[in-house]
Amino acid sequence: MEPVQALKQIALYLERAGEPTHKVQAFRRAAAVVAGLPAGELEQRLRAGTLTALPGIGKSTAAVITEAAAGEVPGYLAGLTDVGEQPLAAAGSELLAALRGDCHTHSDWSDGGSPIREMAEAAAALGHEWMVLTDHSPRLTVANGLSADRLRKQLDVVAELNEELAPFRILTGIEVDILADGGLDQEPELLSRLDIVVASVHSALRMPAGEMTERMLTAIENPHTDVLGHCTGRRVAGRGRPESEFDPEVIFAACRNNGVAVEINSRPDRLDPPRRLLRLALELDCVFAIDSDAHAPGQLYWQHYGCARAEECGVTADRVINTRPADEVLAWATA
Repeated sequence: MEPVQALKQIALYLERAGEPTHKVQAFRRAAAVVAGLPAGELEQRLRAGTLTALPGIGKSTAAVITEAAAGEVPGYLAGLTDVGEQPLAAAGSELLAALRGDCHTHSDWSDGGSPIREMAEAAAALGHEWMVLTDHSPRLTVANGLSADRLRKQLDVVAELNEELAPFRILTGIEVDILADGGLDQEPELLSRLDIVVASVHSALRMPAGEMTERMLTAIENPHTDVLGHCTGRRVAGRGRPESEFDPEVIFAACRNNGVAVEINSRPDRLDPPRRLLRLALELDCVFAIDSDAHAPGQLYWQHYGCARAEECGVTADRVINTRPADEVLAWATA
């Protein structure tokens, strides 16, 4: 294993395990530093023992580089491998194996930590055929949401990458904010050009139930909306955040009637919707998208958490849109 590959693999395992961002970024920065060295400099520094003189290379990352360059499996990587290759959840493995893609992923164009290519290559390594790139919309400034101009530029980048990465496909998309009045936070003409639109509430989460229901209903009935993202907005980790209040029967019936998938958000700090609402959406004949909401390559593995919850609640593969090939997903989205 080459040093850059070893450093990236460690970062991926750390992301998969939900380790702190600063620890993950230390290995990704080191990988970038090594990848950017002029020919022959790495070998010179290995001989001279001056790796740590490079910015972004510390004692731990230098050890990984040295061991990998010597043809060894780095000790740091070996210590993560057994855990890193274990299933993340006891249930859901059959449904996980049926997934062909992921409808909700982020890159460093908004608040993700890795370039689009790196996210796509990690998804392909998982055995996926496609992924939807859904960086945030402009009003979510805390997440560096994409203006219309930046999103147009991203579409050009995705087109180029699809030529290089074929047969793997990056589907164009957005996680668009549902505004207080139910409008979608991006130009309608631009939304019409995207393959998949995930619509999510990120603000005014404590809005009264009646107003929140109308807000979400307006967004669901928008013809550009394909997936309703993390519907309750809850957080189950750290300090947590309670669920938004709305009429779930009205919302899930609207999803069914408008051909909008209910997202099963797999992030371990969200796990949204809760099981009682997931079962209700199933009873109301909704379809689902089991998504990672990944902001880094290792987080793509988190779909296993969503698959486990889906299986526990009786969701079968035929009700999950991302068990379908890309062309079928596109046909569903435009039906």
